[in-house]
Amino acid sequence: MLNPGLEGKVVIVTGANNPQGIGAAIAKAFASQGAKVFITYMRLPIPDDIDTTNMDEPGMAMYSHGRAQDAHTVVKDIRDIGEIAEMWEADLSEISVIAALFDRVEAVFGQVDVVVNNAAHWEPSTFVPRDAEVQNQLQWLPNGIEQLDAGLHDRAFAVNARATALMMAEFANRHVKSGKDWGRIINISTDAAHCFPTEVNYGASKLALEGYSRSAASELGQFGITVNIVSPGPIQTGYITREMEQGIAQGTPLRRVGYPEDIADVVVFLASEQARWVTGQLIHVGGGHRM
Repeated sequence: MLNPGLEGKVVIVTGANNPQGIGAAIAKAFASQGAKVFITYMRLPIPDDIDTTNMDEPGMAMYSHGRAQDAHTVVKDIRDIGEIAEMWEADLSEISVIAALFDRVEAVFGQVDVVVNNAAHWEPSTFVPRDAEVQNQLQWLPNGIEQLDAGLHDRAFAVNARATALMMAEFANRHVKSGKDWGRIINISTDAAHCFPTEVNYGASKLALEGYSRSAASELGQFGITVNIVSPGPIQTGYITREMEQGIAQGTPLRRVGYPEDIADVVVFLASEQARWVTGQLIHVGGGHRM
């Protein structure tokens, strides 16, 4: 039987409040290995244009409801299996939050061993002019999508790129100062980072995350820190409708939609002793959705 060697390790997982989300699955997967898990999250209000009359069926209502919750459900699930978890609501776009987060984790669990940067900011955006007549003629363009501007750009990059970079830098600072020789960073991207029409800021900010990750892997390996990227395909976190699931399955070699646990298992592997010789790598986890 393989031993991942994660028992007692201190793990930060950002963006883990949606009970059906990737972050929640990652947090629970680490806890099942005996790790001490510290979750960050940020509740997002349900948009006014979302119909919340049916939140039991997958779609934007279910997804928005999950993102609007705190992380108590996820923490309870972990504690119910006899493991340890804590949480903190934190806006990672605020620069001062990064050091404060590590201080909090060290105060309750000790020094951080593993960082999983999963938190993300998402808003649809496009280069197509903000002209209703033009946009209505384009069948592939979502209704009401906004043209890229400074605000849309900065909100995406502040969380998806800058916060990830600062999290890695803070982890490295404390790791090197302590003299430890074992550390793991796993960053969550998207398999559309290279080109993401209608989500141009999200895709570009995730591509920046990938660049930061490779540089960090190159520079931090000498300190025993591995840095890897997980690139999910379409994952059912509540937003994929039944109709969408069918289409995604037909376009995926393994003929189904992905689930958060599919991502969590790969993240845990990359943190495990079995992945000790893996760093600077991007792994597409999408059933062959992208190769």
